Amino acid sequence: MPAHIDTSPPGLDLGRLKEYLGRHDLAEGELAAEVIHGGKSNLTYLVRDGERRFVVRRPPLGHVLATAHDMGREYRVMTALRDTGVPVPRTYHLCEDPDIIGAPFYVMEYVEGGQPPTTPAIEAELADILARLHALDPAAVGLADFGRPEGFLERQVKRWKRQLDASRSRDIPDIDRLFDRLAGAVPATQRHTIVHGDYKPGNTLIADGHVRAVLDWEMSTLGDPLTDLALYLLYGDMAALGTGRPFETSGPSPLAERYARGAGLDISRLGWYVGLACFKLAVISEGIYFRYTQGLTVGEGFAQVGEHVAPLVAHGLHTLESLEG
Repeated sequence: MPAHIDTSPPGLDLGRLKEYLGRHDLAEGELAAEVIHGGKSNLTYLVRDGERRFVVRRPPLGHVLATAHDMGREYRVMTALRDTGVPVPRTYHLCEDPDIIGAPFYVMEYVEGGQPPTTPAIEAELADILARLHALDPAAVGLADFGRPEGFLERQVKRWKRQLDASRSRDIPDIDRLFDRLAGAVPATQRHTIVHGDYKPGNTLIADGHVRAVLDWEMSTLGDPLTDLALYLLYGDMAALGTGRPFETSGPSPLAERYARGAGLDISRLGWYVGLACFKLAVISEGIYFRYTQGLTVGEGFAQVGEHVAPLVAHGLHTLESLEG
C-alpha cells in the first residue's frame, strides 16, 4: 500500500505528467505521488493534485517486452468490465505516447482497501466474482477479439514447458512426467471466456469484509475459465508448502462447487486444471530459484522458493491420477 510521498518518484516525471493531465482536465495544481508497493511487475503510483487522488500505472523501468506489460490491454479489459458486476477500478485515461513520462501509462480510480487475511466469506465472494466474470459474453462487452481462445490449453502447456527448459539448472524429479501427463490428456474447453490469468486474493483490494476491486489484469485474455479457478484454489492451498500437510485441491470442493453453480460449468475434470496450475507455479518457482542461484535477484526468501517445486510437482501428478482413479 502507499509508502511515502515523493515529489519525483522513480519512473514518474510529475512535471510532465501535470502538464499532460491538465490538458485533459484530469488534474489541477501541483502533483505529489506515492509508490504503491506490493506488485512485482508494473509500477503503480497514488497521485494527488491537492483535491483529488487517482492511480497512475506504467510498465517497469528499463527495457521490457511490450507484450508483457501492455498498458492498453489492462486499460481495455477494466474499461470493458465497468458496470458488469465484476469490481474493477474505474478507468479515466490511457496515454500510449511514451514521450510523456518515458512509457505508456493509464490513469484510474483509487480504491481504498488492502490485503488482510482472507476469511471463508471473502473466499466465497472471490469465487462468486470469478463465476460472474466467466459468465460474461466477451462479445457483449466488446472483447470478442481480446485473445486467441482456440488451442488455449495446448499453448499453455507448451508455454510453461518452454519456460521450464529455459530455467533448468538441476534435476527435478517427475516434472517432465507431469508435463507429459498434461500434454497427453488436454480436456475440451466448455466455454471460452475472459480469464484473469493470475486470480488470487493478493491481486484484489479488500475493505470492510468485502472485495472492492480486482487488480492486475496484465495477463488477461480469452481462454478456458477453469484455469482461473484452479489457480485460485491452488493459491489458497499454498500454505501447505513446507509444513508436511497435504494439499487439499485435488478435486471439487465446496468452494469449487459454489463457483460451478454460478458459472454454469462442469468441474468433473478440475483435477487436470489443478495439475496445470501446479506445473505453472512449479516452473515459475524454478525460474525464481534459477535467477537466485545466478545472483540475479535481490531480497529475502528466494532460496526457499526452490523448495516449493517438488511438492507442487507431486501434487500436480496426484490430481491427474485422481482423475483416473
